[in-house]
Amino acid sequence: MHSPLFPHATPKLILASGSVYRQALLARLRLPFEVVLPEVIEEPCPGEMPAAMAARLAFEKATAVACRTPDSLVIGSDQVASLDGDLIGKPGLHENALAQLQKMRSRTVIFYTAVCLVDNRAVTAEPGLAKQLATVETIVKFRYLPDDALDAYLRIEQPYDCAGSAKNEGLGIALIESCQSSDPTALTGLPLIALCGMLYKTGIEFFKTGAA
Repeated sequence: MHSPLFPHATPKLILASGSVYRQALLARLRLPFEVVLPEVIEEPCPGEMPAAMAARLAFEKATAVACRTPDSLVIGSDQVASLDGDLIGKPGLHENALAQLQKMRSRTVIFYTAVCLVDNRAVTAEPGLAKQLATVETIVKFRYLPDDALDAYLRIEQPYDCAGSAKNEGLGIALIESCQSSDPTALTGLPLIALCGMLYKTGIEFFKTGAA
């Protein structure tokens, strides 16, 4: 995991998120990491577009934690769902979730998932690599399902902490008719393809070769 630019230290990797979904995704990379809550208010700015909101919040989460954790690589991520330009947030309550799913059935929702990597080490490879940011768009067409099926799904999985009220990594996949994205992990909450590219640029090695 060492880079020629940083031969003496393996950077501490920190995920600025309390999301169990993002933690599970990051664990797939088999890199040791810590979790630090960013304590960022997740509210849109006036007139802010969904993609811009996701990118801003990912950046703010990573930056907020980086300020408290020197000599580290900090990952921030955020996801915003949009239906006809309107934001679809986390429902929180069963009634809100049911209303979301009723509104989305037979329609197309765009999920914008942003990831930001802040290199908070004393010396960085290049100034442009100190803060890397990418946003991945996922286009999801939802099936038409009757109210009783939507209500039953919510009671089974209780996805009240998910934007759009659907866990695609679980039973929520049955709500989806089609999905288009350049990164299959983006819809779950953390675009691993984009993140791996960022980590490579900072000197992280995923596959060690030449071992005895």
